[in-house]
Amino acid sequence: MMNRKDQRVRRSKQTRQRIAKQDVARLTVFRSNLHIYASVISQDGAKVLATASTAEADMRKELGAPGKGGNVAAASVIGKRIAERAKAAGVERVAFDRAGFAYHGRVKALAEAAREAGLQF
Repeated sequence: MMNRKDQRVRRSKQTRQRIAKQDVARLTVFRSNLHIYASVISQDGAKVLATASTAEADMRKELGAPGKGGNVAAASVIGKRIAERAKAAGVERVAFDRAGFAYHGRVKALAEAAREAGLQF
């Protein structure tokens, strides 16, 4: 019997196989209870082009109290930030890799904020 993490990893593998065929950079998301992390990874998967997370020192100052990185408001700030950094790295189009996480709550907030900031996926 698989635990929740194994199930999520299995779902993420299916997504990554489909994204690999699209030949675009991928915006991958990881969420923990305390933080949310986003990275833009090159088409071949060899290089990380941009990252943003609530664990960064300046983000932690901005959010205030510890443990405030695990909410929807923080996720949307990270979405906007990753879009700006990806554009600075010359990436306009990405495939959204939610890494097996359900598309709601923090993951959805991050995706919508990145779209509004100009990333296409």
